Amino acid sequence: MTVLTAVPGATRVPVLFRAACPDCRARFELSAGALRLAIGASRRTTFYSFTCPECGVAVRKPAGERIVELLTGGGVRTLRLHSGVKA
Repeated sequence: MTVLTAVPGATRVPVLFRAACPDCRARFELSAGALRLAIGASRRTTFYSFTCPECGVAVRKPAGERIVELLTGGGVRTLRLHSGVKA
Protein backbone atom coordinates (compact mmCIF):
# COMPACT_ATOMS: atom_id res chain seq x y z
CA MET A 1 0.00 0.00 0.00
CA THR A 2 1.46 3.30 -1.09
CA VAL A 3 -0.04 6.72 -0.42
CA LEU A 4 0.07 9.49 -3.00
CA THR A 5 -0.40 12.89 -1.38
CA ALA A 6 -0.63 16.49 -2.45
CA VAL A 7 2.22 18.98 -2.09
CA PRO A 8 2.01 20.91 1.23
CA GLY A 9 0.58 24.40 0.73
CA ALA A 10 -0.98 23.50 -2.61
CA THR A 11 -4.70 23.36 -3.31
CA ARG A 12 -6.13 20.39 -1.39
CA VAL A 13 -6.10 17.34 -3.63
CA PRO A 14 -7.71 14.05 -2.62
CA VAL A 15 -5.30 11.42 -1.33
CA LEU A 16 -4.89 8.37 -3.55
CA PHE A 17 -3.68 4.96 -2.43
CA ARG A 18 -1.81 2.55 -4.67
CA ALA A 19 -3.02 -1.01 -4.30
CA ALA A 20 -2.89 -4.34 -6.11
CA CYS A 21 -5.31 -7.21 -6.51
CA PRO A 22 -3.99 -10.60 -5.38
CA ASP A 23 -6.48 -12.31 -7.71
CA CYS A 24 -5.92 -10.67 -11.12
CA ARG A 25 -2.63 -8.93 -10.15
CA ALA A 26 -3.83 -5.56 -11.48
CA ARG A 27 -2.27 -2.44 -9.95
CA PHE A 28 -4.33 0.72 -9.55
CA GLU A 29 -4.99 3.81 -7.46
CA LEU A 30 -7.97 4.12 -5.12
CA SER A 31 -9.51 7.09 -3.36
CA ALA A 32 -10.14 7.00 0.38
CA GLY A 33 -13.82 6.40 -0.35
CA ALA A 34 -13.03 3.13 -2.13
CA LEU A 35 -11.31 1.64 0.92
CA ARG A 36 -12.58 0.46 4.31
CA LEU A 37 -10.47 -0.11 7.41
CA ALA A 38 -11.52 -2.43 10.24
CA ILE A 39 -9.57 -2.19 13.49
CA GLY A 40 -9.92 -5.17 15.78
CA ALA A 41 -8.38 -6.28 19.04
CA SER A 42 -5.53 -8.14 17.31
CA ARG A 43 -3.46 -8.15 14.14
CA ARG A 44 -5.67 -10.93 12.81
CA THR A 45 -8.77 -8.78 13.12
CA THR A 46 -7.28 -5.55 11.76
CA PHE A 47 -7.55 -5.28 7.98
CA TYR A 48 -8.46 -3.06 5.06
CA SER A 49 -10.70 -4.00 2.18
CA PHE A 50 -11.71 -2.81 -1.26
CA THR A 51 -13.26 -4.10 -4.47
CA CYS A 52 -10.82 -4.59 -7.34
CA PRO A 53 -11.82 -2.17 -10.12
CA GLU A 54 -10.44 -4.59 -12.74
CA CYS A 55 -11.97 -7.96 -11.84
CA GLY A 56 -14.56 -7.03 -9.21
CA VAL A 57 -13.28 -9.39 -6.50
CA ALA A 58 -13.61 -8.32 -2.86
CA VAL A 59 -10.08 -7.96 -1.46
CA ARG A 60 -9.19 -8.09 2.24
CA LYS A 61 -5.62 -7.50 3.40
CA PRO A 62 -4.04 -7.32 6.87
CA ALA A 63 -3.25 -3.82 8.16
CA GLY A 64 -0.29 -3.34 10.45
CA GLU A 65 0.30 -0.17 12.46
CA ARG A 66 1.87 1.77 9.58
CA ILE A 67 -0.96 0.92 7.16
CA VAL A 68 -3.53 1.93 9.80
CA GLU A 69 -1.74 5.29 10.19
CA LEU A 70 -1.62 5.90 6.44
CA LEU A 71 -5.25 4.98 5.87
CA THR A 72 -6.69 6.93 8.80
CA GLY A 73 -4.50 9.93 7.94
CA GLY A 74 -5.75 9.76 4.36
CA GLY A 75 -9.40 9.86 5.35
CA VAL A 76 -10.37 6.20 4.94
CA ARG A 77 -13.56 5.32 6.77
CA THR A 78 -12.75 3.24 9.85
CA LEU A 79 -14.79 0.66 11.71
CA ARG A 80 -13.71 -0.36 15.21
CA LEU A 81 -14.52 -3.99 15.93
CA HIS A 82 -15.44 -5.03 19.45
CA SER A 83 -14.80 -8.51 20.81
CA GLY A 84 -18.13 -8.70 22.60
CA VAL A 85 -16.39 -9.79 25.80
CA LYS A 86 -17.36 -7.72 28.83
CA ALA A 87 -14.97 -7.15 31.70
